[in-house]
Amino acid sequence: MLLLMYWLGIDVGTGGTRALLIDENGAVISGFTAPHDDMTMLQPLWAEQRPENWWAAAQTAIRGVLAQSGIPGNDIQAIGLSGQMHGLVILDELGAVIRPSLIWCDQRSQPQVDWINAKLGPGRVLAAIANPVLTGFTLPKLLWVRDHEPELYARVRKVLLPKDYLRFQLTGEYASDVSDASGTALFDVVHRRWSGDMCEGLEIPLEWLPKIYESPQITGTISNSAAAPTGLRPGTPVVGGGGDQAASAVGNGIVEPGIVSCTIGTSGVVFAHTDAPAYDPQGRVHTFCHAVPGKWHVMGVTQGAGLSLQWFRNQFAPNESYDALTAEAATSPAGAHGLLWLPYLMGERTPHLDASCRAAWIGLTAKHRRADLIRAILEGVAFSQNDGLAIITAMGVPVNRVRLSGGGARSPFWRQMFADVFGCTVTTLESQEGSAHGAALLALAAESEPVEQVCRRAIREVNTHTPDPTQSAFYRRAHAAYQGAYPALRPLNPKP
Repeated sequence: MLLLMYWLGIDVGTGGTRALLIDENGAVISGFTAPHDDMTMLQPLWAEQRPENWWAAAQTAIRGVLAQSGIPGNDIQAIGLSGQMHGLVILDELGAVIRPSLIWCDQRSQPQVDWINAKLGPGRVLAAIANPVLTGFTLPKLLWVRDHEPELYARVRKVLLPKDYLRFQLTGEYASDVSDASGTALFDVVHRRWSGDMCEGLEIPLEWLPKIYESPQITGTISNSAAAPTGLRPGTPVVGGGGDQAASAVGNGIVEPGIVSCTIGTSGVVFAHTDAPAYDPQGRVHTFCHAVPGKWHVMGVTQGAGLSLQWFRNQFAPNESYDALTAEAATSPAGAHGLLWLPYLMGERTPHLDASCRAAWIGLTAKHRRADLIRAILEGVAFSQNDGLAIITAMGVPVNRVRLSGGGARSPFWRQMFADVFGCTVTTLESQEGSAHGAALLALAAESEPVEQVCRRAIREVNTHTPDPTQSAFYRRAHAAYQGAYPALRPLNPKP
């Protein structure tokens, strides 16, 4: 009798939690998404979610994928976790959530970033964690709670990231992995351990931080209390997993040099594998540990990539599909009749490191139609991602082709635009599951097989777009105009 075995990946996204089943070849069997409540934005640039809602959604997603596939929980061999990075989850001595999580796109903590740099000095920070501290990272969010909610801060006993709160609920273990920990501003990226220098210098107790593992290492097993509401077998191993971008890179096969990914979700990320830590002297891209043991990666981040199109649809076309909007954009010419979009709806990371910058259409005239507005959004997001790709290339990281994933990869029109803006070949993959797929592949590796080998077996390219020379030349000129817009508008941006 043939024994069938399956592996489960769970991704805690911004909009929902997705559970994904794969077989021993890494092929996707079934997936199920449970939505989250909308993020709470009490003030501009604030963003919070309730961790308890993530756990409720995870239970629904796990039960849903098991029921949908007809596969019993007993047949799951191991589980991998992924999730939105940088979110602050603080627990008390009983393991209860103290307050809603300040998530990745929350930008309120610029005063705390300034305080860290004044207290330690930017050079000491860079030496300790290989990155500048940004408002999106976990540490300044924790210090914001210290400064504004001292009665809550006094109760803190554990600090977790979003996927690691899910791990705690599944296994009872306080643990994280090197890739996700890299985005906290408390992690020594070069030596793959918590930074004693940062913790001591800022009086953050090391015992608040979870134990660190490499991404395919087993961190715990499904507890009896978690088995009942999920349908999983008690004792099922749970591996370290990865932050959403590192896990997505595994799902896209970005585990060896030369292939770069561009993922267009709520945010947008260009991501490149490196065999050793690589740095941008200006800190415009992040240098983090990869989910591949002993490897690193660099990535540039656009805060409001897919969010730009989502915002437009929600505000101006709530009953229309993204396919309809991109089809409408295709009726506008390249350059949208001189209209530019700056996608800074939630401040910006790459290349500006500016939490105060704002989104804008520039060049509006009475001639412009809605199609031009939409096309400008698509082009602005592509330009913002090209900013990150150009920095990575200038660092000497090899770029042979770009694998596109996320919502933006579903549109052939947008895919071709990315190829023309990047000026290089863009491909898509048979599976567009990204982070959840990567988490499942890390579970499949589970300390017994190299991640690179698993990815070679599981990942296949299916669509290829090559740049049109005429369009690429046009977009080089348009991108230069786009790059001139931010410094021109910067004096008008409010300061935090």
